[in-house]
Amino acid sequence: VSTQSTGDMTLVNELGSVQLAIQAAVSSAFKTPEVINLFAKKQPGQLRQRLANLQRDVKLKNIGNEEFVQQSIEILSALRKLGEKLSAEELNFLTSNMTQSMADFEKASDAIAGGKILSLASQDIKNKT
Repeated sequence: VSTQSTGDMTLVNELGSVQLAIQAAVSSAFKTPEVINLFAKKQPGQLRQRLANLQRDVKLKNIGNEEFVQQSIEILSALRKLGEKLSAEELNFLTSNMTQSMADFEKASDAIAGGKILSLASQDIKNKT
Protein backbone atom coordinates (compact mmCIF):
# COMPACT_ATOMS: atom_id res chain seq x y z
CA VAL A 1 0.00 0.00 0.00
CA SER A 2 2.81 2.39 0.84
CA THR A 3 4.32 1.96 -2.62
CA GLN A 4 0.97 2.70 -4.25
CA SER A 5 0.48 5.81 -2.14
CA THR A 6 3.82 7.08 -3.42
CA GLY A 7 2.73 6.42 -6.99
CA ASP A 8 4.35 3.01 -7.66
CA MET A 9 1.91 1.35 -10.06
CA THR A 10 4.36 -1.25 -11.39
CA LEU A 11 2.06 -4.20 -10.74
CA VAL A 12 -0.86 -2.50 -12.45
CA ASN A 13 1.33 -1.61 -15.41
CA GLU A 14 2.62 -5.19 -15.65
CA LEU A 15 -0.92 -6.58 -15.54
CA GLY A 16 -1.94 -4.11 -18.24
CA SER A 17 0.99 -5.23 -20.37
CA VAL A 18 0.02 -8.88 -19.96
CA GLN A 19 -3.57 -8.05 -20.87
CA LEU A 20 -2.44 -6.26 -24.03
CA ALA A 21 -0.21 -9.20 -24.94
CA ILE A 22 -3.14 -11.59 -24.49
CA GLN A 23 -5.38 -9.45 -26.68
CA ALA A 24 -2.69 -9.25 -29.36
CA ALA A 25 -2.15 -13.03 -29.30
CA VAL A 26 -5.87 -13.75 -29.60
CA SER A 27 -6.30 -11.15 -32.35
CA SER A 28 -3.44 -12.48 -34.43
CA ALA A 29 -4.40 -16.13 -34.01
CA PHE A 30 -8.17 -15.87 -34.41
CA LYS A 31 -9.64 -13.94 -37.35
CA THR A 32 -13.27 -15.12 -37.17
CA PRO A 33 -15.40 -13.12 -34.69
CA GLU A 34 -17.91 -15.95 -34.26
CA VAL A 35 -15.15 -18.40 -33.31
CA ILE A 36 -13.64 -15.89 -30.87
CA ASN A 37 -17.05 -15.38 -29.27
CA LEU A 38 -17.82 -19.10 -28.95
CA PHE A 39 -14.34 -19.71 -27.54
CA ALA A 40 -14.68 -16.89 -25.03
CA LYS A 41 -18.05 -18.23 -23.90
CA LYS A 42 -16.59 -21.76 -23.65
CA GLN A 43 -19.14 -23.38 -25.94
CA PRO A 44 -17.49 -26.47 -27.44
CA GLY A 45 -20.79 -27.88 -28.71
CA GLN A 46 -21.45 -24.80 -30.79
CA LEU A 47 -17.84 -24.78 -32.02
CA ARG A 48 -18.29 -28.38 -33.19
CA GLN A 49 -21.54 -27.39 -34.94
CA ARG A 50 -19.73 -24.49 -36.63
CA LEU A 51 -17.06 -26.95 -37.83
CA ALA A 52 -19.74 -29.28 -39.24
CA ASN A 53 -21.34 -26.32 -41.04
CA LEU A 54 -17.97 -25.37 -42.54
CA GLN A 55 -17.45 -28.93 -43.78
CA ARG A 56 -20.88 -28.85 -45.40
CA ASP A 57 -20.29 -25.42 -46.94
CA VAL A 58 -16.95 -26.37 -48.50
CA LYS A 59 -18.50 -29.51 -50.01
CA LEU A 60 -21.31 -27.41 -51.48
CA LYS A 61 -18.72 -24.87 -52.66
CA ASN A 62 -20.38 -22.09 -50.64
CA ILE A 63 -16.95 -21.16 -49.23
CA GLY A 64 -13.47 -21.54 -50.61
CA ASN A 65 -10.94 -24.05 -49.36
CA GLU A 66 -8.67 -21.35 -47.93
CA GLU A 67 -11.48 -19.95 -45.76
CA PHE A 68 -12.45 -23.48 -44.71
CA VAL A 69 -8.89 -24.33 -43.63
CA GLN A 70 -8.39 -21.05 -41.75
CA GLN A 71 -11.66 -21.27 -39.80
CA SER A 72 -11.28 -25.01 -39.15
CA ILE A 73 -7.84 -24.44 -37.63
CA GLU A 74 -9.26 -21.72 -35.38
CA ILE A 75 -12.10 -23.96 -34.24
CA LEU A 76 -9.91 -27.01 -33.64
CA SER A 77 -7.37 -24.92 -31.69
CA ALA A 78 -10.14 -23.40 -29.60
CA LEU A 79 -11.61 -26.84 -28.91
CA ARG A 80 -8.23 -28.17 -27.85
CA LYS A 81 -7.65 -25.20 -25.54
CA LEU A 82 -11.07 -25.79 -24.00
CA GLY A 83 -9.96 -29.32 -23.13
CA GLU A 84 -12.00 -31.09 -25.80
CA LYS A 85 -10.67 -34.36 -27.14
CA LEU A 86 -9.80 -34.17 -30.84
CA SER A 87 -9.92 -37.19 -33.12
CA ALA A 88 -6.73 -38.40 -34.80
CA GLU A 89 -8.03 -36.98 -38.08
CA GLU A 90 -8.68 -33.58 -36.48
CA LEU A 91 -5.24 -33.51 -34.85
CA ASN A 92 -3.59 -34.42 -38.13
CA PHE A 93 -5.52 -31.68 -39.97
CA LEU A 94 -4.61 -29.16 -37.28
CA THR A 95 -0.90 -29.93 -37.22
CA SER A 96 -0.55 -30.07 -41.00
CA ASN A 97 -2.40 -26.78 -41.61
CA MET A 98 -1.57 -24.68 -38.54
CA THR A 99 -0.43 -21.14 -39.29
CA GLN A 100 2.59 -19.63 -37.58
CA SER A 101 0.44 -17.16 -35.62
CA MET A 102 -1.75 -20.00 -34.34
CA ALA A 103 1.33 -22.06 -33.40
CA ASP A 104 2.76 -19.04 -31.57
CA PHE A 105 -0.56 -18.53 -29.78
CA GLU A 106 -0.67 -22.17 -28.65
CA LYS A 107 2.92 -22.04 -27.47
CA ALA A 108 2.39 -18.79 -25.57
CA SER A 109 -0.86 -19.90 -24.00
CA ASP A 110 0.76 -23.10 -22.75
CA ALA A 111 3.75 -21.23 -21.39
CA ILE A 112 1.99 -18.40 -19.57
CA ALA A 113 0.43 -19.46 -16.29
CA GLY A 114 0.03 -23.06 -17.37
CA GLY A 115 -2.67 -22.18 -19.88
CA LYS A 116 -4.53 -19.77 -17.58
CA ILE A 117 -3.93 -17.04 -20.16
CA LEU A 118 -6.97 -18.33 -22.01
CA SER A 119 -9.20 -17.87 -19.02
CA LEU A 120 -8.04 -14.28 -18.75
CA ALA A 121 -8.49 -13.70 -22.48
CA SER A 122 -11.92 -15.33 -22.41
CA GLN A 123 -12.99 -13.18 -19.49
CA ASP A 124 -11.74 -10.05 -21.22
CA ILE A 125 -13.58 -10.90 -24.45
CA LYS A 126 -16.77 -11.69 -22.53
CA ASN A 127 -16.59 -8.34 -20.83
CA LYS A 128 -16.32 -6.57 -24.19
CA THR A 129 -19.25 -8.36 -25.86
